[in-house]
Amino acid sequence: MAMKKLLIASLLFGSSITAYGAEPFVVEDIRFEGLQRVTLGAALLQIPVRIGDQVEDQDAAEIIRRLFDSGNYEDVKVLRDGGQLIVRVKERPTIASISFSGNSTMKDEQLSENLSASSIRVGEALDRTTLNEIEKALEDFYYSVGKYSASVQAVVTPLPRNRADLRFVFTEGVSAKIEQINFIGNSVFSDEELAKSFSLRSDIPWWNFFANDQYQKQALAGDIEKLRTRYLNEGYLKFRVESTNVSISPDKKGVYITLKVDEGLPYTINSVSYRSADASGGHHFAALADFAIGDTYNGAKITQLEEAINQKLAESGYAYPQVQTFPDFDDENQHVDLVVNIDPGQRMYVRNIEFSGNTSTKDEVLRREMRQMEGSWLNSASIERGRERLNRTGFFENVDVRTNRVPGSDDLVDVEYVVREANAGNINFGVGYGTESGVSFQAGIEQDNFMGTGNRFGINAMMNDYQKNISLEYRNPYFTLDGVSLGGKIYYDEFEASDANIVDYTNQSYGATLTWGFPFDELNFIEFGVGYTHNKISNLDAYLQVERFLKVQEPNIDPEDNSLNVNDFDWSISWTRNNLNRGYFPTAGNYQSAYVKMTVPGSDVQFYKSQYEVRQYFPVTQGHEFSLLLRGRLGYGNGYGSIDGNDHLLPFYENFYAGGFSTLRGFRSNTAGPKAVYDGNTNCVGGDGSVIGSNQCLTGTDKSVGGNGMALASVELFVPTPFASDEARNQLRTSVFLDVASIWDTEFDLSGKSIGSGDKYIYDYSDPTNFRASVGAALQWWSPMGPLVFSLATPLKKYEGDRDEVFTFTIGRTF
Repeated sequence: MAMKKLLIASLLFGSSITAYGAEPFVVEDIRFEGLQRVTLGAALLQIPVRIGDQVEDQDAAEIIRRLFDSGNYEDVKVLRDGGQLIVRVKERPTIASISFSGNSTMKDEQLSENLSASSIRVGEALDRTTLNEIEKALEDFYYSVGKYSASVQAVVTPLPRNRADLRFVFTEGVSAKIEQINFIGNSVFSDEELAKSFSLRSDIPWWNFFANDQYQKQALAGDIEKLRTRYLNEGYLKFRVESTNVSISPDKKGVYITLKVDEGLPYTINSVSYRSADASGGHHFAALADFAIGDTYNGAKITQLEEAINQKLAESGYAYPQVQTFPDFDDENQHVDLVVNIDPGQRMYVRNIEFSGNTSTKDEVLRREMRQMEGSWLNSASIERGRERLNRTGFFENVDVRTNRVPGSDDLVDVEYVVREANAGNINFGVGYGTESGVSFQAGIEQDNFMGTGNRFGINAMMNDYQKNISLEYRNPYFTLDGVSLGGKIYYDEFEASDANIVDYTNQSYGATLTWGFPFDELNFIEFGVGYTHNKISNLDAYLQVERFLKVQEPNIDPEDNSLNVNDFDWSISWTRNNLNRGYFPTAGNYQSAYVKMTVPGSDVQFYKSQYEVRQYFPVTQGHEFSLLLRGRLGYGNGYGSIDGNDHLLPFYENFYAGGFSTLRGFRSNTAGPKAVYDGNTNCVGGDGSVIGSNQCLTGTDKSVGGNGMALASVELFVPTPFASDEARNQLRTSVFLDVASIWDTEFDLSGKSIGSGDKYIYDYSDPTNFRASVGAALQWWSPMGPLVFSLATPLKKYEGDRDEVFTFTIGRTF
């Protein structure tokens, strides 16, 4: 458009000169006509002619070119009136507003950024030529994602004072679907085998969530690369795609793809040689190869060798090595000789290790997690290990590491860890109400990174219908420079079991613990602890499972109020192995922990209790958008020793329970497991009123009592949160899960006993195969208050007396 107007203006100028004889003349005055937004001074500076200059035809043409190049005008005419030079212009309108309609594939923000990069923004002059280019570029984008019926039109609406509204109208249409993918020239693999490796598919099974039947140019390019890789991995080094034909149906809703391939022949490895600048010649890298002479060439294994050599060099200070493998073909024998060329480059040393983004966490907290030392050569493994350790602290949402060259030096770098801090604790105060807890009051502070020191501090007080609790804890993970930790906790608790879905008893307890932790290596941590606990238990309900325990503890029962008072001193040892990729919403890695607690001989209650837990995360996709969690937990406890011939048992207040967020979602807290059974006071009576035997009947109830054995398992798939922005997804994650749990009591024995009323609640509680199961979905949110978890679940298998809980809400715990 602009070039056409330039030609017209030039012709007009030529005819004007002709009217005056087209002879050169001296400019006595310069006058602009049509200026509105551009000032006269600015316009005069844009032309190469001044008063007193002699003007010829080429000078007039240069004036027109200069003014068009300024971008302020859409029409220019140069005229002469005697000795006066007249420049008549029509300014481009100013953009008053920009709007979009009909766009769903591209967001308004993305479009605005692209337009701004092309100088199309509010307040700028409107260049219609640029608009045409933008229209075409946007349509090309839609074509690349298979929307061949899409169109983009820029609508310009004139406004007063030479302004204009700019509106982009999108007609996106639908993406063309792949009707058929054909291969020509393949004999090694069938069409079906080749099509299975494509992400683009013409026939998608219902279970394949990752396949796509909508054509995309970029996706096809990726699939062709997968095809090439497949053949290279089978030894076909000279495989090539000769042509790619994409045909569109007349209605532009269907795409037919035809790939013509030349497979070539498979090659076997005849020899492998290494070339390196160091004295060894690189032959010591041969041990890293996962192939041997005589094997069929495999492109993936060659790439693995190159990556392994790169990694080995990077761990020895060579930050920028170059490793390339060159094939030398013997077509007659279908052999290939491989030459691995290794250029390690300059060995790099670390000058400084720096941290950024830690506004509250002190530098020393980050620096003590480092394994790369300043002044030593650069070790990529040590740098990555430092990043992993920072992630595992749980103090940071994200940790990135950068290696920056030091200006003026060819062998020095600075290592920079860039962190984004997470909410490492909770400050809470509130009043709430729940159907089980009634009115509740809660106040407290919990900080895993107290005042940026990396130490844990917590003080909490809570009161509801069934519990009153106050506790104070502190832990310093680096009590010594070697990483020995020291921690302690003191607490007081009042617990009303019947209001917590457990058989009735009241427990007033207080105690203290002291722990020391010792790092075994990078992943393993061992902790020792000692503690004291006082329990005063009243309102005891004498059901069958607790009678033997109370018989042993008879000397500790106060006859005045019939309460049980016990003092226990215990020791504990725990082991933790943490190989998770981060402490905040992990997506890969393994976490294991084992715990054993035992009261010391001479305590009022002699028992031991152990537990083992494992969590394994498997990334399903390369970017970890999808990940799978397998989780398991085993627990067992019992008594040791005896008094007057009666064996000690695990105290009932130490039993394992299932139900609730941390064990079995879909069931109300503590309700899934063995139930209280009572001895009857009368003989068993049959349906006809006759006495059945001489044994007293057992009565079953729906009151939970837990057990001394526990097995939990869970499978959970984490998926991207629907409708959440990319930024919000760092704070949210959604999952679907299957939970399974079993609680059993190894001391329970029904032999020789008859069952009367409530028989539907009674079964063999000593059998661990009596499991429960549930399925559901969960949403985890790392909020400013701390982690919040919402879940919806429904039981798949349950027993009489178990209580459902479809919706759960939890603060302060995630998986």
